[in-house]
Amino acid sequence: MNFRNIMTRTVFISFLLCVVVASIEAQETVTPQEAITLTLENNYGIKIANNAVELAANNKDILNSGYLPVLSGNGGATYNQDNLKAEFASGETTELNGAESSRYNASISLDYLLFDGLGRYYNYKQLKEEYNLSELEARQTIELTIVQLLSVYYDVSRQSENVNSLQETLAISKERLTRAEYQFEYGQNTKLDVLNAEVDINNDSINIINARQNLINAKRDLNVVTSNAIPEQFEIDTTVTFLEGLDKEQLMAKTLANNVSLLQAEQNIIISEFSLKASRSGYLPAIGLFGTYGWNENNNNAASFVAVSTNTGVSAGVSLSWNLFDGGSTITRVKNSKILLENQRLIKEDIKLDVQRDFNNAWTDYKNKLNIFYIQEDNIRTARNNFQRTEEQFRLGQVTSIIFRQAQLNLLSAELTRNQAKYEAKLAEVVVLQLSGELLNVNIF
Repeated sequence: MNFRNIMTRTVFISFLLCVVVASIEAQETVTPQEAITLTLENNYGIKIANNAVELAANNKDILNSGYLPVLSGNGGATYNQDNLKAEFASGETTELNGAESSRYNASISLDYLLFDGLGRYYNYKQLKEEYNLSELEARQTIELTIVQLLSVYYDVSRQSENVNSLQETLAISKERLTRAEYQFEYGQNTKLDVLNAEVDINNDSINIINARQNLINAKRDLNVVTSNAIPEQFEIDTTVTFLEGLDKEQLMAKTLANNVSLLQAEQNIIISEFSLKASRSGYLPAIGLFGTYGWNENNNNAASFVAVSTNTGVSAGVSLSWNLFDGGSTITRVKNSKILLENQRLIKEDIKLDVQRDFNNAWTDYKNKLNIFYIQEDNIRTARNNFQRTEEQFRLGQVTSIIFRQAQLNLLSAELTRNQAKYEAKLAEVVVLQLSGELLNVNIF
């Protein structure tokens, strides 16, 4: 490859980089808070969870409680056309052909259950607790979705910083190629240095292409979580701050009190208790009230003694029913309800053990990753200092291009590792807050 082709390719790459930079500057920057807001408003999973809460709210309404009376209306009409032949005791006979008659009736009935062994009362209580459970399930969906969002968001941030680091590496490699060409032109080095610089530029260019594709894929993943609510062209805020003063003992206490899985388990225990009490209502009688207001009109044919009769009236009463023995169904329901209640208590204890283990693991993971990040920060300073010294010696001709390239790669590796450590530490912090029930209560940014 001659010098002209090299310079042409270099100018072309520089032009592409300028276009990319100009495009980036024109793109909207999406912060983590904005991404969370868009997710809460548009994520389909969260919308489904909110609809489930609304369904539970409808179920716990007084209209679904069984406490309201049942009011029904009835009406009817009957028309008859008959051929009649009547013979009286005196021996006289009468024949009617096409004799018409009709009947009309209408009524309003009211039924109200006064007492059903408290089954209705405990069922209504159970519906209210199921509504509370649906709210906890929605909260769990929101928390898990936010964790998923931040995981993808920080992956985009990491990929963005990786692209920037690789672009800086490519710029350094281009500068090195230009220097190698000048030195070769003036006889200060061999063609081998130029070829090595070209190979390094090609490798750096390939790395940028792959990194940009990874960034594009990560941005698409982010838009899936937000249900395509983010503009097509956007950038990410790569600033990361860590919460100070997190205390393990305090967070463990909050975990046992506010962890959403534990709260759901406790809610299931309450629901099972009401279910058991409702099952016992089968041992008691049911008392009800009923009342009816009715109207009847009969239009009789000529053979009847009464031509027209109308009747209106009110009837009311009290009903009592007591299932003295239902074949053992109530006894079986009560026994099964007791077993289900005990299972819910066991499930809570099992979940408690899992949550405590998960929190301890998450806390250790968080502290370790935070320490790794701080170590990587120190490593960056060391690698950058080493590169700057090597670069200065390279310009003075005191070190070879191979040593210079190794220092360059060491700096790039340190930057990429630091980027990964930074976002892994932040995500570990997010998981700790989610397990302790604090994710929606604190500003993590």
